[in-house]
Amino acid sequence: MRYLSLSQQRILLVLASFLLAALYLKFYYFPPTPSEKITKEIVIEVLGEVRKPGVYMFQHSPTLKEPIEKAGGLKEPAIFDLASSSEDLETGTLLTIQRVNPSPLAGEGKPARRTSSLAGGGEGELIRIKIGRMEAHKLIVFSIPLNLNRVSSEDLCLIPEIGESLAQEIIAYRKRRRGFRSVEELKNVKGIGEKKYETFKKFLMVTQPLRVDPSR
Repeated sequence: MRYLSLSQQRILLVLASFLLAALYLKFYYFPPTPSEKITKEIVIEVLGEVRKPGVYMFQHSPTLKEPIEKAGGLKEPAIFDLASSSEDLETGTLLTIQRVNPSPLAGEGKPARRTSSLAGGGEGELIRIKIGRMEAHKLIVFSIPLNLNRVSSEDLCLIPEIGESLAQEIIAYRKRRRGFRSVEELKNVKGIGEKKYETFKKFLMVTQPLRVDPSR
């Protein structure tokens, strides 16, 4: 009887392994459908006149009404404006629920980014929802990029490898260029090399390049 050499046995073992792998892929492996893919969680913070203020997670982009309901609902009964409450919110959104007096002077002061008023609250009052952005340190905790065209120098210092002097260089460049067009443009800032850029680029994003807050 002829026996196979050690090298021939190894070749047969490799071929058998490939054959088993091919059979498994053909008959037993079923790739996930698009609906089965893991979706990134949407993070929304709710503060103010709700029963359970806090940060809430969603598997989809929620409407204005959903985070408020998840936060236990409003402290005072109110009726939602269906037109405004149907808007989908992006991750990192901060909802601040306030009771306001609808007097002519109520709208004075620093304007909110966006507001949505609801009927309700106490007598002569309205419930107003201020739609803004979560604080920078919270965004970083939840791996949500900071908007490079809105972030302050103090917030930039929260990012690894960015100190006070480099943060000031980034802000100065942003003012000169009237905003960043892409995160990669950071490579043009003095003091940022390829290695440093690769370290902190995941913490930043760019939207609306020409709408920069000049006070920062």
